[in-house]
Amino acid sequence: MGKVKAQSERPPLPVTGKNDTIQTYVTLLDGEMVPWIVTNDVNIHATRIFKTDADRKAFNLLRYNVSKVIPYAHFAGDRYRKLQRDLALTGDKDKQKQLIETCNHEIKDMFNRDIKNLTISQGEILIKLINRETDVTTYAVVKELKGGITAFSMQMLAGLFGHNLKETYDRDEQRDIETILQEFNYDSYRSPYQ
Repeated sequence: MGKVKAQSERPPLPVTGKNDTIQTYVTLLDGEMVPWIVTNDVNIHATRIFKTDADRKAFNLLRYNVSKVIPYAHFAGDRYRKLQRDLALTGDKDKQKQLIETCNHEIKDMFNRDIKNLTISQGEILIKLINRETDVTTYAVVKELKGGITAFSMQMLAGLFGHNLKETYDRDEQRDIETILQEFNYDSYRSPYQ
């Protein structure tokens, strides 16, 4: 059996001449020097073909609705993780109560400013994306921040519009939303509300 060299061993850069302009690392492969070329990640998406024009319009509407709620979902996820981190770092009950109140005020300000203008469909997508961001249902987040009675009343109110705050996000069931999120590079997206 032959020796195997680790790929971490890099051969030195070749000596360049007066007309050589690009220096790059190389790897010796089958007796030939092959240059290392580092490129940015490339996302490849298949062209989607729709059966009907109505299907295409429905997908484009879903894309629009998802794009509207992405900043809010990221803000909710980031703010929830920050609150959990801050609560874990303090054992003082008064300080924890103050942290929760501050979080409530930030969310309430955003609601009064922006979220109240979302459509019913956008609200449903936001509920799903909050679950995707936090791994906790929206109902559990509201219950933790505002208490059980408020969470119950918000669940009843959401039910009037056909929503369920206890709904979870399943990537397999929500393939269209997941595809749209990948198009928007959702996992590397940063909310403007941070």
